[in-house]
Amino acid sequence: MLTEEQVKAVTGEIVDPFLNKTLHEISAIKEVSIKPDKQHVSLKIAVAKTGTSEQLALQSTIVEQLKKIGAATVGLRFVEFTPEELEPYRASQAASENLLTSANAPQFIAIASGKGGVGKSTVSVNLAVSLARLGKKVGLIDADIYGFSVPDMMGITKRPVVKGERIIPVERFGVKVISMGFFVEDNSPVIWRGPMLGKMLTSFFTEVDWGELDYLLLDLPPGTGDVALDVHSMLPACKEVIVTTPHPTAAFVAARAGAMALKTDHEVIGVVENMAYFESKVTDEKEYVFGKGGGPKLAEELQTELLGQLPLSQPDWNEEDFAPSIYDESHRLGQIYLQIASKVTQICERNIYN
Repeated sequence: MLTEEQVKAVTGEIVDPFLNKTLHEISAIKEVSIKPDKQHVSLKIAVAKTGTSEQLALQSTIVEQLKKIGAATVGLRFVEFTPEELEPYRASQAASENLLTSANAPQFIAIASGKGGVGKSTVSVNLAVSLARLGKKVGLIDADIYGFSVPDMMGITKRPVVKGERIIPVERFGVKVISMGFFVEDNSPVIWRGPMLGKMLTSFFTEVDWGELDYLLLDLPPGTGDVALDVHSMLPACKEVIVTTPHPTAAFVAARAGAMALKTDHEVIGVVENMAYFESKVTDEKEYVFGKGGGPKLAEELQTELLGQLPLSQPDWNEEDFAPSIYDESHRLGQIYLQIASKVTQICERNIYN
């Protein structure tokens, strides 16, 4: 037969989603009653804010844990802590707040593709830089943990520093950057399994001092593997941009990444078609090296818009300020990226105010 002590012991170990402390530590369990004949447990629990998704998740956890120890049914009533009760925890809550828990979290935008080699990382870094050129506060996570390339593409030679218990991201072209590439030596391969990748990705959100951001972009690995799944579970409100080439096969495979986003309630805000064509500087004639029509067809299939079509063109390299994949603002592709960035901001801001 269940006892009040058993119920309090099990429930007390559950962590409150708002204050990141156990229910026992914050004295959240206000009332407990048990009907022994029916094995029914009733609880009154205090939380920082009622009527939220966090409360629903906490409710599910409590019910699940109590049923494991023999409760047949569970009744829960949630009340809010008084301001006086919350006051002792506010300072520690602010110190532990991170991008996954902050009420002022930025817009998360994942850059995804169905396969490698379509220029997803190139799009990621240039979109991030273009958003910064539009005056936005931008962060970029190189979430392609096996194939990290963002630091080299942006010409970053510095490494993050640690202040206290927080990692300070490296800033370049107005974009705050964090990458697995900062934490390995001599371009060593990363030989990790799924759970370890998930922990590293979580640390990028929780242990990095991002400061105030408008947008945080994530350069995802190609395909629909472990890291992409982790992002979908960690960031339920994340938006996605799908990158493809015009080739029908690339667009077909990219549709899988888009379908995964839609199934996990991520909003696909647009498609970028990279390597759309090559334009001769001599004749101005366009050659569709990788085929034609993949981007518009993919956008139509995913019921989203085509944000832009990027021709094949090499950036103008500056040996003194070397960043081999960043297009200058005056470059033709730099102008296209600015247009894409402007569309992205319009879509995101439209969604906020609607």
